[in-house]
Parts: sequence; C-alpha cells; structure tokens
Amino acid sequence: MKYNSIDELFRNNQAWVAEKLAIDPTYFQDLSSGQTPPFLYIGCSDSRLALTSFTRTEPGELFVHRNIANQISLTDINFLAVLEYAVLHLQVEHIIVCGHYDCGGIKAALEGRTIGILDNWVNPIRELYLQKQEEIDALPTREERLNRLAEINVVAQVKNLYQTSIMRQVLYERKAPMVHGWVLDISTGLIKDLKVSTVEWQLHICPLLLEFRLYAMLKNES
Repeated sequence: MKYNSIDELFRNNQAWVAEKLAIDPTYFQDLSSGQTPPFLYIGCSDSRLALTSFTRTEPGELFVHRNIANQISLTDINFLAVLEYAVLHLQVEHIIVCGHYDCGGIKAALEGRTIGILDNWVNPIRELYLQKQEEIDALPTREERLNRLAEINVVAQVKNLYQTSIMRQVLYERKAPMVHGWVLDISTGLIKDLKVSTVEWQLHICPLLLEFRLYAMLKNES
C-alpha cells in the first residue's frame, strides 16, 4: 500500500474541496451551519476502519467515538461525555457498536502479549475469553478463534452500553435510540450485523434513577 506524504495530505484536501464545490457551491456553507447526525458510531481506532468510506456516508452523518478494540467502559469519561452529548443533545436515532475481524486489541487479549497500559485496557476482553474459553478453543483455526472473540466482544460492549446511566435515563423516558452490534470484515469490506437482542437489557430500570425521579417530582410539587 502506498502512503501519502504530509504535503500530499494538504494537496488532497484542496482537491477534495474543489470537487465538492464543483458539485454543490454551498456544500461547506451548509456543513458549517451545525450537525444533526442520526448515528453514533462506537468503533475501534484501527486505521483501516474509515466507516464513512465503507458506508458511503458524508461528513455530518456519523458522530464518532473510537478506541482500541471498541470498548465501552463505564469509567471512561471521554466515552461517557460523547454518549451523553450524542443521546441527550444531538438526539441520535441509532447507536452502532462496531468491532472488526483481524483486530489487534483482540489478538492482544487472546494471546496475552501486551504489557503496560494496553494490557490493562484489553483485560476485560481477556475476561470475556475466559468466560467463553471452551467455545472459542473448540474452533479449529486461530483466525476463527480471533473472529469469534471479536463478535463476543461486540455483544459485551452493547450490554455495557445499557449499563450507563445515560441509556437508563432515556429508556425510562422512552426516548432511547436503537442499538446495533456490527462486525466489519476487513478482508471483504463487508459489514456483518450480529443482530444483538437488547430486549433483556432494556427491561432493567435502575432503582436509583426511579428514586431520583420520584424525589424530583415531590420537590416540584412542594
């Protein structure tokens, strides 16, 4: 693969701008007026995963959060801020949790070859492997084992999403976006919908949230 130089990045930008303006002279004026993306995309930081290319979407359609191995951590303030802004302010209609095959984070978790902060980061995936070890180890090839763990990881992250107070709040208010679990196969370019059922997680309303709502109602009445 041929990589661009830093100077070529600027030239590519100028050429792209000229192409867009030739098609629509108000393209950037419209783009700068604000954003109302219908999708929040939570994906991996892998440099090959430009979802706008894989889905042929334009700037302004995807609100994006990416990290190594598409983790949803309940202690990650960066992620929680993105989620809150996307759900409460942008009011996205869909949340896409997207993993991918041939993921370095999945390999690191399964094979235990990392040290330092990265090792800490992928440890939850290693725990997933230990929970599903019998199923994963029964697969005949390394590629199949890695791919299966990537899928299991997406399902787990969707579940984690429903543990956030933000999602519990909008579920209670019946304003929750639809949630999707995807895996992208880099070797084919195709996206696989894992058809993750989220019903069982949607049913559990946080008692603390209900208590907070009741307190707020009583305070307003008084």
